[in-house]
Amino acid sequence: MSLRLVLVRHGLSTFNTEHRIQGRDDLSSLTAEGHEQARRTGEALRDLPLAAAYCSPLSRARDTARELLQAQGTSLQATANDGLLEIDLTPWTGLLRSELRQTFPEEERRWREAPETLEFSRPDGSCYRPLEELMVQSRDWLNGLLRDHAEAVTSASTSTVLVVAHNGILRCLLLTLLGLPAREFRRLRLDNASVSVLNLSGSASDPEVQIESLNGTVHLGRGLPAKGDGPRLLLVRHGETDWNRQGRFQGQIDIPLNANGLAQAQAARSFLADQSLQRAYTSSMSRPRRTAEVILEDHPGVPLTSTDGLVEIGHGLWEGCLEAEIAERWPQLLADWKRAPETVLMPEGETIQHVSDRSLHTWDVIAASLDHEETALVVAHDAVNKTILCGLLGLRPADIWAIKQGNGGVTVIDYPHGVAAGAVVSCLNLTAHLGGVLDRTAAGAL
Repeated sequence: MSLRLVLVRHGLSTFNTEHRIQGRDDLSSLTAEGHEQARRTGEALRDLPLAAAYCSPLSRARDTARELLQAQGTSLQATANDGLLEIDLTPWTGLLRSELRQTFPEEERRWREAPETLEFSRPDGSCYRPLEELMVQSRDWLNGLLRDHAEAVTSASTSTVLVVAHNGILRCLLLTLLGLPAREFRRLRLDNASVSVLNLSGSASDPEVQIESLNGTVHLGRGLPAKGDGPRLLLVRHGETDWNRQGRFQGQIDIPLNANGLAQAQAARSFLADQSLQRAYTSSMSRPRRTAEVILEDHPGVPLTSTDGLVEIGHGLWEGCLEAEIAERWPQLLADWKRAPETVLMPEGETIQHVSDRSLHTWDVIAASLDHEETALVVAHDAVNKTILCGLLGLRPADIWAIKQGNGGVTVIDYPHGVAAGAVVSCLNLTAHLGGVLDRTAAGAL
């Protein structure tokens, strides 16, 4: 089925707590909390057989990997690889972030706003751009990984590889796998000891990539990543329906939640109970609306607004059909939908571009309406959520298969510098509140 990559950022380090620049120098070490995070992460991954493990050679990542694997209960040892070293910020290493802002205000601003343009000089007088170099490093390391695990990518079974490294290199690995440029570096967030899961399938030379989850920290007892400045939106997919379970194309037929879908909504309610919500929005269809109503039982007084802009993709004549039935009547169109969804107009239905246009417009209107400190809940559908996330990540509607959205899964979008400055995907498709690190919700049909 695939090569599954489990990406883990190292545990909290001494430099993290002191707010110092780390880079690739080995001057910081895990704190007591960082050691505990490593153990908790290993326990969370206990039921996941690992085929291989790799880590950065820097002590904070190497120690995280060692303690994680011990807690996971495996005899496997992580192989240290220089391809997983952190970004080279040597001129800044050890500086407090406050010192950096005072001493190098222009360079610090560039690092925040356009990190791909930051340039340093080496002792020999040559210049380099740290993020550009890290992107090359990430491509080289991934090429080696795919060569070593080529069989797993094309195998009928799933093989899992653990990667323990740093914030910068892991973000570059994600960008490289998604085919995104370095300028999108700030769109992603990875917390200490967070878990992200990606699935690679098809061809080892050009694999199809799916983000199953991003920046999961539930196993650390934290729930959602901490909110900073700026508005926040919580994007949730509705709970399961009987047609999700059966694998029927639902589209705009108003199928209600089944018993498991209601339980998923209740789990999302408990998971989000401690969040401060000021507004809520839902598709006008019953399955997301009921999911939203359940979640809001712990948030009395929060208004719920329904909008047609978030309704599911219109599958037209495919609605109510199993995939096998569609394959009998429209074999080429179904093959095109799987291979190049942007090319398909479903019979009497919509294109994915139509869905993207209306869902992103609706999202942008909601985001722009929020005050700086507000948080809004948005409950919608598989295709709608995927097109929204493609837009926020810098992907195209054609890339919807790169995003997974499980029933009852929670995604967090932050605007730390305001809506005009762009979104940060703080976590994606969290389903740990439904049980375990992996998304085990129904595959459904889309």
